[in-house]
This record gives sequence, C-alpha cells and structure tokens, in this order.
Amino acid sequence: MARLYVLLFVVQIVLAVCALISCLSAEEGEIKALPRIAWVLIILFFPLLGSLAWFAAGRERTAGGPAGGAPKGRLLPGRERPRPVAPDDDPEFLRSLGERSRREDQELFRRWEEDLRRREGEIRRRDGEQPREEDRPEGSAPGA
Repeated sequence: MARLYVLLFVVQIVLAVCALISCLSAEEGEIKALPRIAWVLIILFFPLLGSLAWFAAGRERTAGGPAGGAPKGRLLPGRERPRPVAPDDDPEFLRSLGERSRREDQELFRRWEEDLRRREGEIRRRDGEQPREEDRPEGSAPGA
C-alpha cells in the first residue's frame, strides 16, 4: 500500500511541475480566467487540484493543433508569422543562400573563361599565330 502512495505522490509532483512549466511558458494571451501569478500560486499550494484546474480551464486551446498550442509554422489568428527557430528553417534565408551561390558560381565561371582565353592567347602568340576574335578578352581592340 505504501508503494501506491509513493507512486501517486510522484505522479502528483510530475503533474504539478508540468503545469508550472506550461503556465510559465504560456504567452499572456493564452492564459484564461486568472492572471499568471494566481495560477502559479494555485498550482504551488494545491498541486493536484491546481494542476488539473490549469490544464482544464487555465489555458486557451487552439483549434486544429495539440493541446499545448498550435503546430509550428501555422499562423494563429491575430498574430504575426512566428520566427523560424533556426536559419535553415527560414525560407528567405535559404533563398538568399541559393541566390548568393548562383552569383558566386557565375562570377567564378566568368573568371575561368577569361583566364582560359588569356592562356590560349599567350600560347598562340608564343607559337606565332594570330589570336582569334573569340580569344580576345572582352573590350580589347584588335592588334592591342
């Protein structure tokens, strides 16, 4: 019988801790009926009843999501879009990475082409050939 009491005591403490964490992490607009400090005091002084009361009547449940709140990425009525947790979750950041990578690749390709034209021109001059029009760097005049 003593083991049952210990188990119920542990369950009560775990429930109270979960209720306190839920109460303290809830945003101000999600708390119903009483102010946050009142809910904290009720949970602390009456752990079992206070915890059950908090989960039953103290927090606002959102439709279409779990009892703890709306799923990440979904908009709640009257709220701005939630900030992504990490940069790799932010579509704007990922898009900017793609654009930056594309620009860097284009610049690298342009420099490689210029270097290849320059080297081919040097080889032709060394061998005594006249450089072709497409081998000349952009903007350079013939015979220069």
